[in-house]
Amino acid sequence: MTMTQKILAAHAGKAEVRAGELVMAKLDLVLGNDITAPVAIREFPKFGRARVFAREKIALVPDHFAPNKDIKAAAQCAAMRAFAKEQGIVNYFEVGHDCGIEHALLPEKGLVTAGDLVIGADSHTCTYGALGAFAAGVGSTDMAAGMSAGEAWFRVPGALKILLTGKPGKWVCGKDAVLHLIGRIGVDGARYQSLEFAGDGVANLSMDDRFTIANMAIEAGAKNGIFPVDGQTLAYLRAHGAKRPRIYAADEDAEYARTVEIDLGALEPMVAFPHLPSNVRSVREAGGVEIDQVVIGSCTNGRISDMRMAAEVLRGRKVAGGVRAIVIPATQRIWLQSLEEGLLKVFAEAGCVVSPPTCGPCLGGHMGILAKGERCVATTNRNFVGRMGHVESEVYLASPAVAAASAIAGRIAAPGTIDGV
Repeated sequence: MTMTQKILAAHAGKAEVRAGELVMAKLDLVLGNDITAPVAIREFPKFGRARVFAREKIALVPDHFAPNKDIKAAAQCAAMRAFAKEQGIVNYFEVGHDCGIEHALLPEKGLVTAGDLVIGADSHTCTYGALGAFAAGVGSTDMAAGMSAGEAWFRVPGALKILLTGKPGKWVCGKDAVLHLIGRIGVDGARYQSLEFAGDGVANLSMDDRFTIANMAIEAGAKNGIFPVDGQTLAYLRAHGAKRPRIYAADEDAEYARTVEIDLGALEPMVAFPHLPSNVRSVREAGGVEIDQVVIGSCTNGRISDMRMAAEVLRGRKVAGGVRAIVIPATQRIWLQSLEEGLLKVFAEAGCVVSPPTCGPCLGGHMGILAKGERCVATTNRNFVGRMGHVESEVYLASPAVAAASAIAGRIAAPGTIDGV
């Protein structure tokens, strides 16, 4: 079995499972946000149970339109708040000292550990595969069923093996690796399969790199993305007070539909052009597209290493005239750490605006919506038509280093093209 199949088998109480098999599996965590959870909350009574299956195994995170952008957003968050209070939900994270973007916040809080089975009513729930967990997005009614019964049904996925070798060079990070991968296999290249990462190159990726890569597994159509559990994983779990891990490893004779090899040392800074994450080319080949806005943040690239990378490029420099640069640390803890390290001062002096933690512009919510004809370089995960605003706007996906360099240049640029960087 693959790593994913072993986790599903264990949670389904089976000795083994095979690709295509339907199973019912017990859940370690059920997640919802301010867009998806209110629907699940309305559906919850239809399952015939007055209480959630385990109040400590539900996580509710208002993050998409929070802080509330309008009256409707406020009503969505109020519905979550009332349900959390009524049910005694332990892991409810409101705006303030416990706020953050869900997929950065939950690992930071130690709510996911290796070997867990997690569902979330958000497609980027697959982020937690960086910790060696099986994590997948579901619809709101499946979330409601999960909150009620504590289990969910799955069709066991097959898998692609992504064999990583080498060490990333200067200014190359997990975002470049995953854009390269999606560019090679396409947005449906891993449809309903598990992306299982392996190879000696894994050790050369930080945990933040792994979170970024697992986060965007869904952009290749994958059911989930998952990394092997190594010393870095275990150190992260200990540092964040996670439960005791359950470590699974793929069998040597596990079946893979395909093996894709990536030499991390050969990668360049990448950018995905509109309107698909697979429309990828190197920044060197980007042709200096002029831009109006830069967004550095999101559940994909709003962690402390992303803040540091952007600040390293921006330090002592200025955002180009006519460019709006928006920096969004993914959690309050990351915001505070950025403050303590002087990164927020670097951003402000460069001409950026720093937002509280929120998904904000990533989904076209608030804090940076695009007008007709505007172009944005973003460290977010999707660049579909109208994703960040007007249907005739354009989003270019890139790493924090490329986004910061582009903000300075006023066009898509690599850090190596900026004087002194």
